[in-house]
Amino acid sequence: MSNKTGFLTFTGPISPATRRLAEQLCRQQATPEKGEQVRLNTLSVSFVNSYLQCMGFETDLEASDSWNPVQHLLMDVADLSLKNLGSLECRPVLSGEQFVYVPPEAQSNRIGYVAVQISKSFREAKLLGFVKEVSNDVLSISQLHSLEDLLDYLEYLTQLNTAKLADDSLTVNNNLVNLKQWLENIFDAGWQEIEALLRIQPAYVASSVRSTKGDLVSRGKLIDLGKLLTQQAVVLVVTLTPDNEQEMDVIVEVHPTSKENYLPPNLHLTLLDCDGASVMEAQTRSTNKNIQLEFSCEIGERFSVKLALGDVSTIENFVI
Repeated sequence: MSNKTGFLTFTGPISPATRRLAEQLCRQQATPEKGEQVRLNTLSVSFVNSYLQCMGFETDLEASDSWNPVQHLLMDVADLSLKNLGSLECRPVLSGEQFVYVPPEAQSNRIGYVAVQISKSFREAKLLGFVKEVSNDVLSISQLHSLEDLLDYLEYLTQLNTAKLADDSLTVNNNLVNLKQWLENIFDAGWQEIEALLRIQPAYVASSVRSTKGDLVSRGKLIDLGKLLTQQAVVLVVTLTPDNEQEMDVIVEVHPTSKENYLPPNLHLTLLDCDGASVMEAQTRSTNKNIQLEFSCEIGERFSVKLALGDVSTIENFVI
């Protein structure tokens, strides 16, 4: 993956048709304050919609809550539906402001958040950047990532969705786990301390690979590979060790839960690159207590881990 050489933004005109639509929706609201909210949301969503369409992504304005007049009365939403990917929140911010307001109703069920700066004349807009998640009502513009990251992220989700459509039994977690943040004690939901999942099993403690590592961080996640009426859970463990300023060493392991002694036979653990191609694989036999893959990644590099048991499989996505 190439290094980013600049912070990509995008500035462009707002079409007269969009301004007329926003004015019409504004006049339909009960109060001037609500009217301006709807106006800005409409301008923001329309601008992002045009930009992403030019970038080759399929959008669906009609499926977006922000394009539903009834929802205007109930909520403050500026979502844009992307076909087969989810909803992207397009939050407006006026020129000169340093913070973006994200209402509680828009803080979940989103694949990301884009900040859209609207000029005071409503004739021009600027895409300032994006983040994948928010944790409160106020987002600082200084926290935004480049639009280049947004495009890479949406392309990545598109590739994963293509793979999912080709395999109905495949579960894909579209959340991109940022492993570099683990070194700052920032962990994604679902990733727990090892003790909570494994009860310090001997196979984990005795890992010779791990014992040679110095400054490392590990987290585990419970993965269910069972079918509708059965449960077949395993624990996916990821260990991260800084190698130098440009690379990280990664160990990916699978362990049985504390209720089991061995992993199920014929369990496949596969490392996928950013294009979804298989890079390496490990497989259990009849009495494996754990399997693992060990590799290095450059800062900014993406990869995925696929677990497959019979005709059931799941994918977890990571970025260093």
